[in-house]
Amino acid sequence: MIPRYSRSQMTDIWEPENKFRIWLKIEVTAAEAMAELGLIPNEAAEAAKARGGFDIDRIDEIEREVKHDVIAFLTSVAEHVGPEARFLHAGLTSSDVLDTCFNVQLTEAADILIADLDALLAALKKRAYEHKDTITVGRSHGIHAEPTTFGLKLAQAYAEFTRNRERMIRAREEVATCAISGAVGTFAHVDPRVEAYVADKLGLRPEPISTQVIPRDRHAAFFATLAVIASSVERVATEIRHLQRTEVLEAEEFFSAGQKGSSAMPHKRNPVLSENLTGLARIVRGYAIPAMENVALWHERDISHSSVERMIGPDATVTLDFALTRLTGVIEGLVVYPEHMQANMDRLGGLIHSQRVLLALTNAGVSREDAYRLVQRNAMKVWQENKDFLTELLADPDVTAALSEDTIRDQFDLGYHTKHVEDIFARVFED
Repeated sequence: MIPRYSRSQMTDIWEPENKFRIWLKIEVTAAEAMAELGLIPNEAAEAAKARGGFDIDRIDEIEREVKHDVIAFLTSVAEHVGPEARFLHAGLTSSDVLDTCFNVQLTEAADILIADLDALLAALKKRAYEHKDTITVGRSHGIHAEPTTFGLKLAQAYAEFTRNRERMIRAREEVATCAISGAVGTFAHVDPRVEAYVADKLGLRPEPISTQVIPRDRHAAFFATLAVIASSVERVATEIRHLQRTEVLEAEEFFSAGQKGSSAMPHKRNPVLSENLTGLARIVRGYAIPAMENVALWHERDISHSSVERMIGPDATVTLDFALTRLTGVIEGLVVYPEHMQANMDRLGGLIHSQRVLLALTNAGVSREDAYRLVQRNAMKVWQENKDFLTELLADPDVTAALSEDTIRDQFDLGYHTKHVEDIFARVFED
């Protein structure tokens, strides 16, 4: 991923230095296990532990000749370790190192993403309570529906990202496996106890059965989880973009001193961060498909997945890390305009109370079909003639025949729509 959308704590996981460090740890740890089992001399394991090292430039130089990255790495390590290096990688195959390392990197990335989600959840909770009782209009199909609160909008996002956090934990658990099983995964040349030892040292679990590679359904689920989280990011970003439209302006991104919105129009204050998040979500979501296509490998192994994972591993995790962090900043700095929310609710002359009037009529004995017709008849006058809904209802003899003036007026109480906000918050935040 380009530096513009990257944070160093995540990109560091995918740097060659970290990758080769993990490779070396796998090789040295496997040697320790083999030495404890009496499969190789103790001196070999000690030498690998004491002198094990690598030179990235040298690895690149060797790989240009041998066209094999693991062999190039082992050759570089051997140059540091000396003659005892002949016992390194005994019984292992390249996938043991590559797949185990990839899963270590994915679990490290998952830990950062979980921390990102925690920060976002904290921001959403804080702003949700801040606007728990800030009444705004709820919209369906983009059209005014009924009153809600801005706090409930944020609470909905909180609940969604709580589920995403749980998904991320499960996805991390799914890829936290290790395979040190040798060619075609039969342990013919390496003791299964070596795998168990390495897995324990790396904080992983032994893969129950590998085919030389760790099955890619695990990774497909991991990247699908990233895609779901990215979609949730986009959902919040899209909401903010709609709310910031000039005709709505119920909330907007913080506009800092010195910030400029347009090279041509000095007045512009655009939702550029939310638009950026929408685009980044598309990138992360797009990586789910190649991850799924990696599941179907030939027989016990091919490397058609390799080039894909070298790209989507870093790009998807780095992009989502950046997006979650950016969204947290947007939520923390979001400017909310309760007065605009009230003005927007007033624009349709009280139509947001139409269902209450409908229910009042049916409770008074009017059939639902007739009640719907009466309410809609008056509502259409408001739409088409810019009338006031309450005034029209009070002037309609068919309505007043069923409902008293006080009863009709009572249906226009905004508090009716928010009477269960406390209960909803208790369910969402478990306070």
